[in-house]
Amino acid sequence: MKSFLLLITFVLSTSLFAQTGKEIIDRSIELSGGITNWKLLNTVAISGKVTLGVNDEYPIKIFQARPNLTKTSITIASKENIVEGYDGENGYAMNYATNKLERYPNYNAESFDTDFIDFESKGFSAQLLGKEKVGTKDCYKVELTKNVNKTIYFFDVKNYQLLKEIQKDETLIYGDYKKVGNLLFPYRIESSSSKKDSDYVILVQKIETNKVFPKNTFKF
Repeated sequence: MKSFLLLITFVLSTSLFAQTGKEIIDRSIELSGGITNWKLLNTVAISGKVTLGVNDEYPIKIFQARPNLTKTSITIASKENIVEGYDGENGYAMNYATNKLERYPNYNAESFDTDFIDFESKGFSAQLLGKEKVGTKDCYKVELTKNVNKTIYFFDVKNYQLLKEIQKDETLIYGDYKKVGNLLFPYRIESSSSKKDSDYVILVQKIETNKVFPKNTFKF
């Protein structure tokens, strides 16, 4: 009986690693819409509210288009203010000291797709680090590595939804997933970092996909 219990304990302890980091990422992509539908996604328009600090809440709009075009604006006192963006050549960000939008030629533009879409062809490797809770939910903990860059992702063990992402300078919490067309998107995004003045929470109200944007959308 004792040997049988030891065998069961061994099986349970090793069953976690029956899946690889790649298999967990692939399963997450599959259950959130599938790789084909994610690759057919060309534009995203997001509107909602962002909370900065404790009680400062503002309307927010985010526009994104392949391969890396982006624009984020918030409305303060009925005036829409662009706070960040990339036009394909240069990046732009609000300089709060001068209260002006400034151009940054060395701006690091993010890809339209997340890193774990076709991560291997991008030079990343995935490693399953084990299980860890995010709030009350058990998650697979997967580390994505490329050279010295490492990002840790936490996927819900039940539905493989991405619940948490730890980057070098920022931690993101995702929740309130809803379906838009064939794809699942988080409608709540919480960001925190060592610089507490940059923390925010976004509550999404509407997401539109593959919308044709006006030509001047990403002009600053």
